[in-house]
Amino acid sequence: MNTVELLDIVSTRETSKVQFKQELPNRESVAQELVAMSNSLGGVILLGIKDVTGEVVGLSSEQIEEYDKVVSQIADNIKPIVYITTEVIRVDKDKSIRNVLVVNIQEGINKPYKTARGEIYVKQGSNKRLLTDNSEIMRLFQQSSNLLVDEMEVFDTTIDDIDERLFADYFKREFKVSYQEKGLTYEEALRAKRVLRKDKVSLAGLLFFGKEPQSIKPAFTIKAVSFFGNDIAGSSYRNKPEDFKGTIPELFKQSMNFLRSSLLHTQQEQEFHSVGVLEISEIVLTELIQNALVHRDYLKNAPIKIMIFDDRVEIVSPGKLPNSLTIEEIKFGNTVIRNNQIAMFAIHSMPYSGLGSGIKRALAQQPDIELINDVNGEQFIVRIPRMQDGLTK
Repeated sequence: MNTVELLDIVSTRETSKVQFKQELPNRESVAQELVAMSNSLGGVILLGIKDVTGEVVGLSSEQIEEYDKVVSQIADNIKPIVYITTEVIRVDKDKSIRNVLVVNIQEGINKPYKTARGEIYVKQGSNKRLLTDNSEIMRLFQQSSNLLVDEMEVFDTTIDDIDERLFADYFKREFKVSYQEKGLTYEEALRAKRVLRKDKVSLAGLLFFGKEPQSIKPAFTIKAVSFFGNDIAGSSYRNKPEDFKGTIPELFKQSMNFLRSSLLHTQQEQEFHSVGVLEISEIVLTELIQNALVHRDYLKNAPIKIMIFDDRVEIVSPGKLPNSLTIEEIKFGNTVIRNNQIAMFAIHSMPYSGLGSGIKRALAQQPDIELINDVNGEQFIVRIPRMQDGLTK
């Protein structure tokens, strides 16, 4: 960071990633801030800047030496240890040099981070918030891959919640022989594929082989609607079917049928009596619907949404991108698999490759697709422009 960059940051005032401190606050407050930033998106603490006004007051050389030492000690006491970097920026103001100590905190890769007292904080705007809700804490574990949600046991389930026919068909597709031919009992095969954990069904097992997955996990549906116009607040719709329910492969089929029946089919140089070509490539729709089902955050009790407007199709998945993954990274085929077991089952149940190339393949077909990682709303949004009047985009 140089002086110009520092003054530019100061001019925008405090945010979830920027904190001003005229002097070093007490150790407990510093620990809480380091934890909150490490558990969120990282950030900087600027020492020598007035909190409210953003005035650069600077620090003495003695203060810089002391503060740097104290902050490092505090970071060492956070569990797991937070690794910080510090630098001093010199600002020429009122014919004098004022030194600002910059403490850089990266977003952590081993969340959740805790203070020496065992407290977990996250950023809430420019403030910090103490986490006490188990689901929020579990989400931090998930972000660092310390928790595999899809392999967790689902409360109040038993082997009777599994559709044996569905599982047997899947097993034969993956291994080319039945589980009996493998010398396994039904229960042994379920355990081998991590569908049954102890005496309960795993989440991935329920979502792929459950008799009625939504009777146990009612939020894991897909809501679909085709609107008149381009506003989600509109009260008129062309088509609004009942929520899609069933296993993940069944949700995929219902979603594709809805899109095929709701979008335009155009002639596009085909014969007059042809069915026509779907205005949005089926390759695009297939990849993006699968991406929503396989990679969504299953810690969030919310449905996937498919919304058709006059000018676009939107697919909204619960959960932001995991593990600091960015939009640019997924455009080039980089991926972090949030739900490993679900992804494995999908490879043998759907037209899903598991190579992380789905978004890349969709963009190759239609480059104007918009990808939005809504960090604050904790959702991933895909916007696919439609053909206007069935002729041009």
